Amino acid sequence: MRRKQKTTEDHDNPDRWVVSYADFITLLFALFTTLYAISHVDQTKLKRFTGSMKTAFKVGPVEAVDTAVIEGIAVPNYADIGLENELREGFKKFAIMEGISVSRDERGVVVSLGETLLFESGTAELRAAARPLFALVAPLIKQTQRTVIVEGHTDNIPLRNVRFASNMELSAARAAAVFSSFVTEDLVNPDQLSTAGYGEYRPVASNAAPEGRALNRRIEIIFVTPRGRV
Repeated sequence: MRRKQKTTEDHDNPDRWVVSYADFITLLFALFTTLYAISHVDQTKLKRFTGSMKTAFKVGPVEAVDTAVIEGIAVPNYADIGLENELREGFKKFAIMEGISVSRDERGVVVSLGETLLFESGTAELRAAARPLFALVAPLIKQTQRTVIVEGHTDNIPLRNVRFASNMELSAARAAAVFSSFVTEDLVNPDQLSTAGYGEYRPVASNAAPEGRALNRRIEIIFVTPRGRV
């Protein structure tokens, strides 16, 4: 006599829908969180970030970009860094780094040239030794196509000559002399250049000591960082 096998019937779990519902709610939460994050992205910073990456990996045209901060991560300005390094290397080749500094600030890349490299004390007449310096800088001005500002600066010792009534006038005349040298020798397009004279009012060191005054007597050539480009 054959026994009947006992069959076990599967019973549906009445609470199974809760699992699917929980998964659905989780997906909805993830969706709305993503949409919220996208709506609050700073588009300007995002463009700067993507521009920086393109510049770093040489994808597409290389353009200057500002330093950006996205979610607390600083994105370096690769164009400014490259320009700064190129200027440093150029000056090293001429072994004339004394009296010269290359730096970056909020304005852009700054080349500072001490008075003794360029002028006799109290004058705006360029020394012959200044020309090789300008010949080194000029191709980079053309290459970058940036606006370049030539600034004249002095110490705070009052002038005692008949040509210039003040340090302000002397600093402006020196900046104009550098501008003229670039333009008359056809080194740079004049549309890229502008000049300013600040006299003793923007020192980089204390005027209390001779060393500080020497640092303040300078010409600054500023490669202005373009704003809003990616």
